Amino acid sequence: MDALITTADSALRTLFATPRASRTCPTVPAQDTELSAADKALAGALMRVNHVGEVCAQALYASQALSTRNPVLRQHFLEASKEEGDHLAWTHERLDELGARPSLLNPLWYAGAFGLGLLAGRLGDRVSLGFVVETERQVETHLASHLERLPEGDHASRAIVAQMKDDEARHAQEAQSAGAFALPAPVKALMRAAAKVMTTTAHHI
Repeated sequence: MDALITTADSALRTLFATPRASRTCPTVPAQDTELSAADKALAGALMRVNHVGEVCAQALYASQALSTRNPVLRQHFLEASKEEGDHLAWTHERLDELGARPSLLNPLWYAGAFGLGLLAGRLGDRVSLGFVVETERQVETHLASHLERLPEGDHASRAIVAQMKDDEARHAQEAQSAGAFALPAPVKALMRAAAKVMTTTAHHI
């Protein structure tokens, strides 16, 4: 019952509360960010997509922590979720600064990601870790593409995305080291297709 309450609390905080980071936002204070209206709109759309990714990360780690019976692995998921919570706070704050809004479909994204994480968790800890590895690797690739697309003058967004990319790579490596099972190629392809639908939709809605 305590685990269920904690999980429900995490969902409510992710979707409806203003997130607070435990780490300082990795902006570049020595460089001013001056953007045209078009650049600001592009940066806002990209950071909205990144914010959606962090909403999904909270759902995934919460469901996987709920699923496992291994207390060490549960703590691993909770620690990773804490760092992803920093990403959630940073992207939320950057959206405010850009005058952009979060995705209107965040509850839907959260529910879908939670269901996927729960399914992975029910298939066993190694599969659950394998799901983390593939998810984080895909996110790392996605963030690298955003570093190429973000306006050159948007130093704040670029610093945030760069730090997120480093953290995601480390999360994937930690999950791999913890004994992750390599997911079959068709599963990886389905994950990429689902991510494409989410990122394309979140760019606009």
